[in-house]
Amino acid sequence: MKILTYIALWTVLLTALFTACKGTAEDKKEIAQAVDEKPEIRLYTFDGGTVQVNKLELFSQDSVYRGKSKEFANAFYVIQHPKGNLMWDAGLPEALVPMQEPFTSPDGNFTVSRSDSVQNQLAKAGMTMEDIDYIALSHTHFDHSGHAARMEHSLWLVQKAEYDFITSPEIQKSYPNEYNAVKDIGDLKKIEGDHDVFGDGSVVIKLMPGHTPGHSVLYLDLKEHGPILLTGDLYHLYANRKNKRVPIFNYDVKQTLESMDRFERFAEETGAEVYLQHQKEDFDKMPKAPNFLN
Repeated sequence: MKILTYIALWTVLLTALFTACKGTAEDKKEIAQAVDEKPEIRLYTFDGGTVQVNKLELFSQDSVYRGKSKEFANAFYVIQHPKGNLMWDAGLPEALVPMQEPFTSPDGNFTVSRSDSVQNQLAKAGMTMEDIDYIALSHTHFDHSGHAARMEHSLWLVQKAEYDFITSPEIQKSYPNEYNAVKDIGDLKKIEGDHDVFGDGSVVIKLMPGHTPGHSVLYLDLKEHGPILLTGDLYHLYANRKNKRVPIFNYDVKQTLESMDRFERFAEETGAEVYLQHQKEDFDKMPKAPNFLN
């Protein structure tokens, strides 16, 4: 009887082991298929101008940057997906393009310039304005909404909180140029929270409020390169990310810090490579149109 019992036990164990091995092999096959089934998307990086920050102390609650200045890049992007094309951010105002000299704000805080239009830059990648199906802005500050008014053929994907903010009577009165930059975009779709643009997890707008009420970042899962996070203005500088420094002009400091924590957890979970959109070094290492990441 003992021998029969041992044989029965070994039979059960071997069957379980075989099943587990088979399941593992099937799991690996499913994972491999999932990788193969990732959509073919391309990330194009374009130059939306240059921001010379003359008073860098604006970008921290303490005095660590007092007396310093810094040149910021100002990128915008196009993501080509089998289901459509998304433009992320819109650079500085195109009124700067024909100007011979950079423009300094009346308060002296910023000196800005832009050398080329959205139309010309899209042409380098073989695209036209009409090819952009969707536009999404990380937020509606002037250096991210510059040519948004020209995207009348695109559907504006906008956080409801950001839309309510930029269209409020207070903002229309205090910052009319920022309101005017987006008021004439054709169609719009208000979103609340994270939004999977194409429904397959490859392009996801993630709500990270604080810099503005509806500030967002963009997650991309590129088939060859792997996952990427474009930070909008959650972080402007490497040091701000490392030390969780918050600009003095952010809408809500507490929300910003909470968004930073949530962002870092998500970046770690996904293994995403993080690109700070205003950090010149990150902009310089991205291939520029007609080249792309995929």
